[in-house]
Amino acid sequence: MREYELMYIVHPDLDESALNDVVQRVAAWITDGGGEVVKTEMWGKRQLAYPIRKQTQGQYVLMHCKMAPKFGVTLERNLRFQEPILRFLLSVK
Repeated sequence: MREYELMYIVHPDLDESALNDVVQRVAAWITDGGGEVVKTEMWGKRQLAYPIRKQTQGQYVLMHCKMAPKFGVTLERNLRFQEPILRFLLSVK
């Protein structure tokens, strides 16, 4: 298993419980795929460099995780279909 960093930006209008649901859903995908979430950092609401879907702010979340390299494709597909996630970046640590 490789170590990855997953950074994603969630819609700024979500309340804390809805944001936690999104974070738990992403963590569940990783663990269900045979990986593990090492650490999750909530960076909070920040200004975006440019508007994304007419939003100028977003709630940033950084996850450090370990998973198989082939699972990255599945994770990216799942993230792409989530409406509250504006952008994401999965990179090898």
